[in-house]
Amino acid sequence: MSLWQTISKHISTTTGEDFDISQQQGVGGGCINDALKITDGKRHYFVKINHVSHGDMFEAEAQGLYELAASHTVRVPEPVCYGDDGSQCYLVLEYLQMSGSANMAQFAQQFAAMHRITEKQFGWFRNNTIGSTPQINTQHHDWVSFWRDNRLGYQLKLAADKGYGGELQSLGEKLMADLPSLFNYYQPLASMMHGDLWGGNLAALADGTPVIYDPAFYYGDREADLAMTQLFGGFGRRFYDAYNEAWPLDDGYSVRKTFYNLYHIINHLNMFGGAYHGQAISMTEQVLAEIS
Repeated sequence: MSLWQTISKHISTTTGEDFDISQQQGVGGGCINDALKITDGKRHYFVKINHVSHGDMFEAEAQGLYELAASHTVRVPEPVCYGDDGSQCYLVLEYLQMSGSANMAQFAQQFAAMHRITEKQFGWFRNNTIGSTPQINTQHHDWVSFWRDNRLGYQLKLAADKGYGGELQSLGEKLMADLPSLFNYYQPLASMMHGDLWGGNLAALADGTPVIYDPAFYYGDREADLAMTQLFGGFGRRFYDAYNEAWPLDDGYSVRKTFYNLYHIINHLNMFGGAYHGQAISMTEQVLAEIS
């Protein structure tokens, strides 16, 4: 049975309606997976495909999307099914026609409502990925320990293994030692988070309804989610004003924003190479200067 026959059969079984792929159309934009729109002429689905070794990544993505969808806050493409044919794995999602311009005030209000959904512990019941990098979600009651062990410390170790030692590691060790001082007067909640939200993971339906996708889901400090939105250009004044109106940010966010985004920059260093090395060092020095 071919991959497409396997996918057709799985969709049919899951939905209870016969589905036989009549057309596949590549969809651009992804750098990790192959992405396609499939149809039987009546129904359409979005499919991601990768080597079978990435099956856990698709399973974790689907489970994150299930949780986000169940929050009834920001719209996400709902998973249909996932699996493999022995050589390739796949994730089938609801197909949404992204042709509009997102209502950013509406998105901010929905995003804040999503963040108000909390758990007792930071992390998640399973690990997932941030881009193609493993993301460790071992649950902690203490946020500082969670971020030190599962986020910043883990990325620094990966960087050292890839040959980025020296200054980055010494600065990183100092920052991890000083990390509690960033939270002297701030106690974050374990909020439901997208985990990898930048402009490339936000789109909209024709009526402006915001849609987010490609999550690196876990429960953590909402500031980390907000910080990521500002890393590659930002979402504009209307979004941030509306978010602050819905749930005002703590005064210390301006310093912690750079601190949280360091995780993503070191991850980019680990995925894409030395172009991010200087930026990682500069950001670490900036945070250390703010808290010294």
